[in-house]
Amino acid sequence: MKLWITALILTFGCFIPSFGEEETDARLLASKNVLNQYLVEGKDLTVEYKIFNVGSRVAFNVLLNDNSFPESSFSIVSGNLKVEWERIAPNSNVTHAVILKPLKSGYFNFTSAELSYHTSEESRERTLGYTSFPGEGGIVPQREFDRRFSPHVLDWLVFAFMTLPSLGIPFLLWYSSKSKYDQSKVKKN
Repeated sequence: MKLWITALILTFGCFIPSFGEEETDARLLASKNVLNQYLVEGKDLTVEYKIFNVGSRVAFNVLLNDNSFPESSFSIVSGNLKVEWERIAPNSNVTHAVILKPLKSGYFNFTSAELSYHTSEESRERTLGYTSFPGEGGIVPQREFDRRFSPHVLDWLVFAFMTLPSLGIPFLLWYSSKSKYDQSKVKKN
């Protein structure tokens, strides 16, 4: 039994980080999110990138490059798909947003962006990583989106115009008979 307890303590002891040691490198975690609830052809699409430095050192020459939006399918409205930061401090984050306009409808696979950085100023070798990827999203045609979500003002005006005779004629008949009998009550007094 003592042998089992000793083996268990040694096993978990290997996974417990020692508090005196300091992490030597910068470590970046990155996410990519599409912020729009509805993706519509011809309307703005916002993509947000968040980069977190969870390491204990500064990350230098951080380069975010997203080649997943082809020019034949998307046009850039605002922002850049290739961004560089000189440094990102430890335990801090940066956020970057790009506004794109989808040029055609259909399903699109939103893949990850590439992230590369130096772990120290003297380092020649770049550390390579990738952002998370939102997955596949359907881009709805503008006409379909308007059909579903527009206020249909013209439709309501036509409806009101068409119901006016069926509501207006009975109202006029009632009002004329009411005014005819109300006048006779006034004359009696």
